[in-house]
Amino acid sequence: MIGFVLFFAWLGFGGDYIFALATADAPPGDYHHAFPWFGLVLSAIAIGVAQYAYRTGPQKVLWATGAREVIDPEDDRERQLVNVVEEMAIAAAVPCPRIWIVPDDDPNAFATGHEPGDAHVAVTEGLLTLCSRDELQAVIAHELGHVKNLDVRLMTTLAALVGAVLLMRDGMGRMLRGGARLGGGGGGGGGGGRGGRKGTPLIAILLVVWIISWLIAPLVTQLLAMAVSRKREYLADAMGAQFTRNPLALASALQKIESAAAPTAAIKRGSAHLCIADPLGRRLTAREGWLADVLATHPPMGMRIARLKGMGYAQLKKEGGLPA
Repeated sequence: MIGFVLFFAWLGFGGDYIFALATADAPPGDYHHAFPWFGLVLSAIAIGVAQYAYRTGPQKVLWATGAREVIDPEDDRERQLVNVVEEMAIAAAVPCPRIWIVPDDDPNAFATGHEPGDAHVAVTEGLLTLCSRDELQAVIAHELGHVKNLDVRLMTTLAALVGAVLLMRDGMGRMLRGGARLGGGGGGGGGGGRGGRKGTPLIAILLVVWIISWLIAPLVTQLLAMAVSRKREYLADAMGAQFTRNPLALASALQKIESAAAPTAAIKRGSAHLCIADPLGRRLTAREGWLADVLATHPPMGMRIARLKGMGYAQLKKEGGLPA
């Protein structure tokens, strides 16, 4: 959140500096930009957005997916889901979270909230249809691992910040396009002569860097969210296996989720890092290497499954279920 505020402080004070350079040689009666009002205003907005994103992030994420809360289970699948969540909350030693169902046929799940006391767990309709009880239990245990580790606090705030940055960038883009139209409307008759005072190369370079910073702001925030998610998925897998004592069930669930044909349409790009599997398509997640490490929201699914199977086989061997 500090980095988010500093980034927008750079955008604000950078704009002030560029504007000050551009108006430094203006005649005495014209406007000279001296007070950094743009930087102060944008910094204050960034602080307010960060606080608002932290406070309302869980509600925004759930609203964006169209999830509905399960209060009175309507059928056997929903009753099983409620029972599984209650069991895993006991195993994880956390309060039982609120339960939501996302109307999407692709199997996926995510957790959101600030801390265990106000956590939410959401699963898709597709996950309830596809997974057995043991597999559903393992997926819920994975999500409660995120809750117990307080991953949801950071990841939900990042999801809200990504959405806020996208809104701010779109607004800035409209302002720049409007300014270009206003600037182009009155300059046609004057030619390139009297009023065509050229800016210095420094102003031009700084202006280009400033505009590029606005354009890449959502990408920077998304990359940060992806990096955080990849670091935490392995730990949540291990904790899910610990809570269920059945790592092979989570490995089986991840295999089924990975084999799903379509991405999860109900979950948007800004919230992709919250899910147990990449909801935007699995092409990068299935690969290894530098590009996948930078652009994938999750570590390679094959690596996660292999680690869980290794844990399961080690457990079976220890218990005498496999030959030495």
